[in-house]
Amino acid sequence: MKIKRRGSATWKGGLKDGVGSISTESGALQAYPYGFASRFEGKRGSNPEELIGAAHASCFTMALSLILGEAKLVAEQMETSAEVALEQVEGGFAITASHLTLKAKIPGADQATFDKLVGMAKVGCPVSKLLKAEITLDATLLP
Repeated sequence: MKIKRRGSATWKGGLKDGVGSISTESGALQAYPYGFASRFEGKRGSNPEELIGAAHASCFTMALSLILGEAKLVAEQMETSAEVALEQVEGGFAITASHLTLKAKIPGADQATFDKLVGMAKVGCPVSKLLKAEITLDATLLP
């Protein structure tokens, strides 16, 4: 089975004065603005790093849901964020890390089981496998 999804981008102008837009096949993003200022200067608009962060957080959470189900557990609530680091390195810029933060309420899960299962999801989710960056995780099991 092979599933393909599309995202697209447009760009007009130079690096600093140019403007771009991002769209997704689903329509979740439709010509949403991005550019140098939103990537490097904190201005309004999107950027590749936040999109990768959203993809990583959502992929990890879905993978954990699958792994929990295999362990006969169901999450009451999971909230995951991913902080993606873009750094200047020798030869340009690189995405060097993605730090996942999870807060989860999972009835019937003890800490040892929780730690094992979130570790499996961290390395097993397809986006984690894609990234050539350090992936770290803080996971909290809520009572």
